[in-house]
Amino acid sequence: MSTKRIVLTSGKRKTAIARATTKAGRGRIRINSIPLEVYPSELARMKIQEPLVLAGDEVVKSLDITVNVFGGGIIGQADAARTAVGRAIVKWTQDPELRSKFMHYDRSILVADSRRREDKKPGGPGARARYQKSYR
Repeated sequence: MSTKRIVLTSGKRKTAIARATTKAGRGRIRINSIPLEVYPSELARMKIQEPLVLAGDEVVKSLDITVNVFGGGIIGQADAARTAVGRAIVKWTQDPELRSKFMHYDRSILVADSRRREDKKPGGPGARARYQKSYR
């Protein structure tokens, strides 16, 4: 019985959550069933490609990465997918040199940004803003 190796990772940014499934393959990367080469937003595509470019072709060509991402906006989803892909590559290769390369380039490839939206409070339209008051 042969066991297939699969690596599951996740990434978060604001309200976007991405889950990446990595397995041995031919270098296909899909985000929500869309190939990365034809992903709609060019800026988002470039963000998601950063860990792939840093890792190098020899690593990426042997992997198939499928990312499911939901919630948030275009760039939040791209950042979440980028973190999930970066973590997947490091977890798959188990290479400390690659991990330090990612951390040196940009820490958010491996470590999720913990900033979240502050809760709205009573007495105003938002978290900090208050309703105007009139003295006359």
